Amino acid sequence: MLVEVSKFTEGSKDKVLRPNGLPESLIRYDARQKEMATSSVTELVEAVKRPRALSESTNRPLMRKSEGNGNAEERAAARRNSENMAPSRRKSDSGTRTSMQRISELPEKKPGRSNRLSFMGLKKKSTQSKPDSFEDKFTLDDGDYFGAESEEDDDDDARPDSLDDKVRKKEMRKGIDLATTLERIEKNFVITDPRLPDNPVIFASDSFLELTEYSREEILGRNCRFLQGPETDPATVRKIREAIDNQTEVTVQLINYTKTGKKFWNLFHLQPMRDQKGEVQYFIGVQLDGSEHVEPRTNSIPDTTTKESEQLVKQTAENVDEAVRELPDANLKPEDLWANHSKIVHPKPHRKDTPSWRAIQKILDSGEQIGLKHFRPVKPLGNGDTGSVHLVELCGSGLYFAMKAMDKTLMLNRNKVHRACAEREILDMLDHPFLPALYASFQTKTHICLITDYCPGGELFLVLDRQPMKVLKEDAVKFYAAEVVVALEYLHCQGIIYRDLKPENILLQNNGHVSLTDFDLSCLTSCKPQLLIPTTNEKKKHHKRQQDPIFMAEPMRASNSFVGTEEYIAPEIITGAGHTSAVDWWALGILLYEMLYGYTPFRGKTRQRTFSNILHKDLKFPGSISVSLNAKQLMYRLLHRDPKNRLGSHEGANEIKRHPFFKGVNWALVRCMNPPQLDAPIFGTEAEKEAKIVDPGLLDLQNNVF
Repeated sequence: MLVEVSKFTEGSKDKVLRPNGLPESLIRYDARQKEMATSSVTELVEAVKRPRALSESTNRPLMRKSEGNGNAEERAAARRNSENMAPSRRKSDSGTRTSMQRISELPEKKPGRSNRLSFMGLKKKSTQSKPDSFEDKFTLDDGDYFGAESEEDDDDDARPDSLDDKVRKKEMRKGIDLATTLERIEKNFVITDPRLPDNPVIFASDSFLELTEYSREEILGRNCRFLQGPETDPATVRKIREAIDNQTEVTVQLINYTKTGKKFWNLFHLQPMRDQKGEVQYFIGVQLDGSEHVEPRTNSIPDTTTKESEQLVKQTAENVDEAVRELPDANLKPEDLWANHSKIVHPKPHRKDTPSWRAIQKILDSGEQIGLKHFRPVKPLGNGDTGSVHLVELCGSGLYFAMKAMDKTLMLNRNKVHRACAEREILDMLDHPFLPALYASFQTKTHICLITDYCPGGELFLVLDRQPMKVLKEDAVKFYAAEVVVALEYLHCQGIIYRDLKPENILLQNNGHVSLTDFDLSCLTSCKPQLLIPTTNEKKKHHKRQQDPIFMAEPMRASNSFVGTEEYIAPEIITGAGHTSAVDWWALGILLYEMLYGYTPFRGKTRQRTFSNILHKDLKFPGSISVSLNAKQLMYRLLHRDPKNRLGSHEGANEIKRHPFFKGVNWALVRCMNPPQLDAPIFGTEAEKEAKIVDPGLLDLQNNVF
């Protein structure tokens, strides 16, 4: 066990620092392994508590309804009993191309990857799923479902066991950040830093470790000479050294050796990565094992194979170059990492005349730079894995703001520096009624802080939880979904893929309208707005009214980070095929389902089970709650596993806006709509407000910040 952990982490080198004080390794693996271990232990504890339930959930073979031998009457009775109970809303633990072009860096088809997917429960053991067909799979009976449904699915998707209210409210579905795009490139490559003595390795892919049989601990901080051996050609090695000295790229083939002395022919491509000033930042070295193609007579790889392989390794190097640019430069000083957080925030056109901005501007006009001293802590609002959110008052103004404080050390140890910097940049771009305004950002010795709008209505999650059946009526769902669509449309127009849509991240303002929050898992890319001219049907040409052109603006670049919240993650994120803004439309489908039914459609008893359900399980609509056909159709179209065929993938938000579910919505005046009347009001009674007890742990966090 220790050997395996050491192989894929820095091992004893996790504390080794560069001369600038930053970690030697480009990625910190130790904290990530601890998070994965914590998740595994949690599942193990659950298995000990309820061994039968867990084993039945994960081990029973999939079986179609028609193949089951169970008592149908007993199942129907059980379903009726569950329908009479309010559903429990369990919380579980949760990162330039055309818009829908898949990322070109696809995983290699390796036995190792296949085995890992099977072990995690992500590889389907039965026959492959048939292509989705809406007309064939939509039914109108109680318990509507799309596609064949198994008895096991019935049990696993039944309303979950009720949890104690305090437990349910205390648990939070957290966003997960399992891997950056760089880590998910399944090719053999290393990254070295020529600015350090002897150009040492600062990153090695898992595939490289498997090829060379070395552990990451043995490679980090060393020059790649350890791959050389008796038959390695010195002249070829000199070519590589000259390319490094001249800061140019080179492609060669040479004999290298694994840790156990196994010889292999290495088609090696070296490529410099330059920063914005044109200076070399890193070298990317891509290896391709060409041993099986070697001609015995010439003792080399044939020219035809070499040309094809050269294209492959060069493309891999380009993908690595693009992926590594998401991360902060390892040569920066620690204090330079947070430089953007010390910049002054300027008001945006639509917010500059609000009382909040006038109060902030008054301080700036006096020549002071806004900092922690200008805010009085009122109460903590919540916390995440790297920081906390606090309600604060701007001293002497009577105005309230939300302050997000993130621990610098934790951000560094958990590979979240680039996420925090992206969030700061994204917030500074926003100027929309359904998105937060950034008023200030600053840093202390230990924390970086963001000052944004305070939303007194709290999370949509808690509003849902207060409803008698933990669900919303369809008119309320339409209202909140419409505002979310408009907010996502704006984000996509700015080149932002949100990637963490869920009820916890939808806050309700004092006017009852929504505000999407928490952008630490969002991806900032570029966007090229397009004007699409609708094609005219020959039969309708005689109609006088011409169709209006369609404005579409979707992010241009794909990503391959493994980020999101467990139950809301899209299939393409799990498979690592690369994802675009279509993941936000998938999450919208899950959100609709949760608002209408009180829980998400694919959740399982373990994370692995949830991911397996997302990839393979049929979408089922319980008959216990009356939901319109239009709503079911919309969810079905949004929850299409193929992102190219998902609603919103061709014409962006316009496709979704035109869906019959949103009939009657005046999209131009969405912000003027009256919020719906809910069974349990958003703001609650004064007695309920007074009864709220602040978690002592959150108070400790607040004391650490202030």
